[in-house]
Amino acid sequence: QVQPVESGGGLVQAGGSLRLSCSASGRTFLYYGMGWFRQAPGKEREFVAAITWGGGITYYADSVKGRFAISRDNAKSTVYLQMNNLNPEDTATYYCAGRAPNSGSYYSEDAYNSWGQGTQVTVSS
Repeated sequence: QVQPVESGGGLVQAGGSLRLSCSASGRTFLYYGMGWFRQAPGKEREFVAAITWGGGITYYADSVKGRFAISRDNAKSTVYLQMNNLNPEDTATYYCAGRAPNSGSYYSEDAYNSWGQGTQVTVSS
């Protein structure tokens, strides 16, 4: 129902920062929780962070707590993921996804029904 498009990926050195953006078109955006997932080569896609449609509640994977911050600007239909103190293990393709109301756990990819194409983040050591 929403069509997320990610941007902002790239190459960064360990300890550096990067901010990803997700532009999600569609008039239902305001009613969707949004999440970020990532997938490294040969590994299963994993949860990174999520935010409710009102922006009042956020969720984070243990591996990124204190380093990443998710936010949204509903006026711009955009979700952000600020990534600080990046580690090589953060290297992955990052996906933005939309969660319809009452779809399930914010931590589970099964709760999301619309996905972006992904943006590559590479952290060098």
